[in-house]
Amino acid sequence: MANDLELLPDTEANRLLAASVHPDGWHNPQPAERYNLVVVGAGTAGLVCAAGAAGLGARVALVERSFLGGDCLNVGCVPSKALLRAARAVFDARSGGGFGVVGGEGVGADFGAAMERMRRLRAGIGRHDAALRFRDELGVDVFFGAARFTGTDRIEVAGAELKFSRAALCTGARAAVPPVPGLAEAGYLTNETVFSLTELPATLAVIGGGPIGCELAQAFARFGAQVTLVEPGAQLLGRDDPDAALLLHEAFRREGIAVQLGTEVVAVERRGGRKILRLQWQGRPFEVEVETILVGAGRAPNLEGLGLEQAGIAYDRNGVTVSDTLQTANPRVYAAGDVCSRLRFTHTADAQARILIANALFKGRRKNSSFTVPWCTYTDPEIAHVGMYPAEAAARGIEVDTLTVHFAEVDRAVLDGEEEGFARVHLKKGGDTILGATIVARHAGEMISEITLAIGSGLGLTAIGNTIHPYPTQSESWRKLADAYQRRRLTPLVRRLLHAWLSWQRKW
Repeated sequence: MANDLELLPDTEANRLLAASVHPDGWHNPQPAERYNLVVVGAGTAGLVCAAGAAGLGARVALVERSFLGGDCLNVGCVPSKALLRAARAVFDARSGGGFGVVGGEGVGADFGAAMERMRRLRAGIGRHDAALRFRDELGVDVFFGAARFTGTDRIEVAGAELKFSRAALCTGARAAVPPVPGLAEAGYLTNETVFSLTELPATLAVIGGGPIGCELAQAFARFGAQVTLVEPGAQLLGRDDPDAALLLHEAFRREGIAVQLGTEVVAVERRGGRKILRLQWQGRPFEVEVETILVGAGRAPNLEGLGLEQAGIAYDRNGVTVSDTLQTANPRVYAAGDVCSRLRFTHTADAQARILIANALFKGRRKNSSFTVPWCTYTDPEIAHVGMYPAEAAARGIEVDTLTVHFAEVDRAVLDGEEEGFARVHLKKGGDTILGATIVARHAGEMISEITLAIGSGLGLTAIGNTIHPYPTQSESWRKLADAYQRRRLTPLVRRLLHAWLSWQRKW
């Protein structure tokens, strides 16, 4: 099969990646008479489904129209976090005066070198998702081409028919582009094209203040681009804690990012080789002129061309409709990952794939709703959350107590120069049951799992307080929250009783 796909720019690292995840000259295998599982889409969910099922002895076919690894490897988590880390190194070098670093403000930044590092690392990580690995080591039949259901139990790909007992629909999602007049004509980048850049744009407009928009806006600004971020909502990261979003907004302001909240993009036009965004804030029009536009305005599920109607699979604009066990309207077909999930994260796709294997192949009844799913936006500081917010709890009739520890009270954060963050926990009123938590810290994503484990295991905040945390660490903030909870239990009556007891003890 000829490979007409390409990764740009044409570098050794990108050629190595392509050779792993979509080898040139690949020949699709002769289909088996029938498969236990046909997996459509080789992103995180699809790869976990295929590898897990094959490891348990199933006959598995994996179908991918583009590159194995999906968005996460090729145009998502892997390249973005490599770029963010490079941008953080630049920022740290330039802002180290308070730590005794001399001449940091004059440190240069080589955007091209950082992007080449990203491509090199991505190619190395890509070996885990290699087509040859799945074929030769895992025993999966790998088919490249566009999949289309031709019936309730069969799929066509590249002229071959794959019959299945069960199928896993894991086609993921793509960048959603708002219908702004003139945007297509002016040209824009998304996460699917931005990592092909070799030179830093001098000026950049980012449309969308969600995780993708915020992460890349900060990264490009730290390399030296003049960045304007346009968000129609009232805060950055609209689903996150407003206090956390405000801290990030302040960080962006300090770093020179122009954040335009409550602002609509009315139209885009080209003018003298530049791109003009016509904006509107509270009914007042104004313009921003930039070299490059990056769209980070959400995700849309990949549903087109799959023949879902022929297979009796229900769907809507939000994706494939599934039950709590991830079964579609066709009882032979299950779905996992961004094509069906409200929470579009790599770790959610991985977890759902494991449910799918158990339920589709072994008649399990594992439920998607049983998961406790954390998330993290990898800005600096990072913002991580798990569980409910107070408004969600109130909607369910649950009263909430909220406790907050600011990092100015955490010794390690003070020593690290990172006092502006906080840890916050939401408890069921009157007890230590954890409903949700938010943390704003440079490594918040590394710290949220302790609370995720507690919620998922039914452990209260008291259990965290009884756990010894190494000193000094920023994770001590969770223990401090537990201490705050215990202090709140010392009511005036309890204090009087304790005082009486201790007074009596002194007499003996």
